[in-house]
Amino acid sequence: MELTPISERFILHWGEMGARWGVNRTVAQIHALLYLAEQPLAADEIVETLSVARSNVSNSLKELLAWRLVKVTHVLGDRRDHFETSKSVWELFKLIVEGRKQREVAPTLSVLKECLESPELEEESNGARQRIQETLDFIQILTTWADEMLRQDPETLMKVLKLGAKVRNFVRGEPETDA
Repeated sequence: MELTPISERFILHWGEMGARWGVNRTVAQIHALLYLAEQPLAADEIVETLSVARSNVSNSLKELLAWRLVKVTHVLGDRRDHFETSKSVWELFKLIVEGRKQREVAPTLSVLKECLESPELEEESNGARQRIQETLDFIQILTTWADEMLRQDPETLMKVLKLGAKVRNFVRGEPETDA
């Protein structure tokens, strides 16, 4: 696959953003490549296109499969596994949020609850207990809200986001935009 300058720029930037979000740069670049690709790609095509080691591509694809951001598919007449990702930005967003929630938020909620249920909590100051409880309450509210938003279809979610932008502008006293 030959990359255009715009595709290359997008893939490189997606890799940089992935690194900032705590995702391996190559993992993010492979995901970006598959997102832009018109058809599923075999691992060796990814190796050649991105000029990265086969082992790096293999490990990156395993990580993307674990996140459910990539799936294996087959092409008629070709025995190799091919890989593709959703072309829907909303579906990808939902998968990423669900994955991060499972890997990061759920363990944090668990620890906060354990702390609050521990007999050792009595040894903590009132302020520390209060802040732990407030943190738990805050994360639970955000999680409930995120779950509800993720249940919405993309059109409804876009309406909610646009409404949020209007509310923001109203609160700030700014003129309404097309956002």
